[in-house]
Amino acid sequence: MKRRDFLKTTVLGVGAAYMGASPLAGLTMEPGTRFSAADTIVLGKTGIHTSRLACGTGTFGDNHTSHQSALGIQGLSDLLWRGYDHGLRFYDTADGYGSHPHVAETLKHVPREKVTIMTKSRARDPQQMIADIDRFRKELNTDYIDLLMMHCMVEENWTERFRPTMDVISEAKEKGLIRAHGCSCHKIAALREAAQSPWVDVILSRINPIGSHMDADPDTVKATLAQGRANGKGIIGMKILGEGDMRNRQDEALKFALSLGILDAFTIGAENAAEQDDLRRRIAAVNT
Repeated sequence: MKRRDFLKTTVLGVGAAYMGASPLAGLTMEPGTRFSAADTIVLGKTGIHTSRLACGTGTFGDNHTSHQSALGIQGLSDLLWRGYDHGLRFYDTADGYGSHPHVAETLKHVPREKVTIMTKSRARDPQQMIADIDRFRKELNTDYIDLLMMHCMVEENWTERFRPTMDVISEAKEKGLIRAHGCSCHKIAALREAAQSPWVDVILSRINPIGSHMDADPDTVKATLAQGRANGKGIIGMKILGEGDMRNRQDEALKFALSLGILDAFTIGAENAAEQDDLRRRIAAVNT
């Protein structure tokens, strides 16, 4: 299928109801709420509609490789394409995972405007960010990126320290090269900064019930994300299974994530079709 022409998407005011809400409002879902991995959600106030479950491509992702990119371009693209057929329309990638070419291959077979691509850059310098945005679009073979995230923020004052780099991203958004921007956080101080920053459209945060590979204890992270949501941010969860520490407690981890009432979506990386099917089945079985 040929790549569709890019049509700019107007940013909608979805999520305005969260403005001014109590930081701890909506921490739990109504009893009996049912879910599907393919549920269509809206990311904060971005106007981006996508699936509740993002297909992660970065399990143990670093240095341009991951468990998913190791499947090969055809192997991973087939898995993502298969996910699309089951309603999974959200692809979570990053420069560090080495999975851009794999996603590009998938885009040959699915309508570009019907999938959401989130990628991440570690650039902290404006010129490097300009280069990354250009390179990422070429590697992904797309005119635009749905979500561009500043990857692995740890500094308490990062929104001041990296303002020139953020301005580059804002300009790219104005030009239609990206639709929304935000950050992934790896320290609680950086997460608190993200929750308050008007610049941040979307937060990608580590969250699970046992505090594994998280920025702080679960209650602290929950309260911080609730504040971000009250401020209109889209909230995406990662490390839902604690980087494998909850591999034998998946139902508990998924129920925790879905019951919070904070996460718009979350990302988990399946490594084969059986794992993808199992995730969809487990999510559908969660009953809050």
